[in-house]
Amino acid sequence: MKKFFTCLLATLGLTTACGQRDFENADVKGFSEQIEMPDVVLLDVRTAAEYAEGHIEGAILIDQGASDFVEKVKAAIPAGKKVAVYCRSGRRSANAASRLAAAGYQCVNLLGGISAWKEAGMQVTTENFELDVFKTKSGKTVKFHALVHASIRIEYDGKEIEVDPVMKLGNREIDYSAMPRADILLVTHEHGDHFSPEAIRILSGEKTRFITNQRCAELFGAGEVMANGDVIKLAEDIIVEAVPAYNMTEGRTQFHPQGRDNGFVLTLDGMRIYIAGDTEDIPEMENLKEIDIAFLPCNQPYTMTTEQLVRAAKKVKPKVLFPYHYGQTDVSALPSQLQKEGIEVRIRHYE
Repeated sequence: MKKFFTCLLATLGLTTACGQRDFENADVKGFSEQIEMPDVVLLDVRTAAEYAEGHIEGAILIDQGASDFVEKVKAAIPAGKKVAVYCRSGRRSANAASRLAAAGYQCVNLLGGISAWKEAGMQVTTENFELDVFKTKSGKTVKFHALVHASIRIEYDGKEIEVDPVMKLGNREIDYSAMPRADILLVTHEHGDHFSPEAIRILSGEKTRFITNQRCAELFGAGEVMANGDVIKLAEDIIVEAVPAYNMTEGRTQFHPQGRDNGFVLTLDGMRIYIAGDTEDIPEMENLKEIDIAFLPCNQPYTMTTEQLVRAAKKVKPKVLFPYHYGQTDVSALPSQLQKEGIEVRIRHYE
């Protein structure tokens, strides 16, 4: 009987989960402070419909009602991260925190859920993009918004950086008119899932630096051209390097011929970000040094297989890896495959 009541209380988030590890409960103030910490991942465990109606900015959505909920969390969130969990009222998230604690996660649950959050006057958003936040060595904030496929929005020190913006891919559409004009706009090559003249026009303003390869500049009729090996210093704390991106496997070289397309290494206040573009695990990756964050593509036959991506990650050795451009490729095993390499893999909606 005692065990029964212990489990009941755990379901309500009031104690431990049937002898499993504790999880914290926090009020709105405490929860808001915790999610500002760099090693805390924000997790919304409601349904997709509830999430779309409004969620806390930066929250990853994984429905706790899914039969493979814990497996999905393991694929998306490294075991060493603390997970800040919320739902509508706090009950489903307490249940989720209990299950995640049993799986080895350190969790904090929002008491009263997003209802209490809104009642306290805290903001929510309907923007359906995942957000990852990092700090540079000097304390500046870098935010990565996972838009779609190869489209990335980066916020840095009041500046807007857009990478390969496209308007629509499959059933997903991006409203760039709702976003600020870009200070820097990087396009790797001319394929339609990377190069959208309409998106470029919407995002461009008087001060926009549109940087791309020769072919895209020709097609768009404007742009600063970078070839493999070129370096541009845009500000004292912003440097862009163009690096090779190509196919080398027999039968694939027509997709991305050597020398035509770019990958980019973007350095922001010392933080080095490798955006690989469409490429395989080419030898030139060995030359990349001190990469903090890497975006590596994974959708054979156009870019890499998962085996190639693992080899590429071992060459580049980033601290954090985002598989992107992966379409229908199953990338869920990558976190465990690269764990021994000390590479943190974060899987976001870059299908």
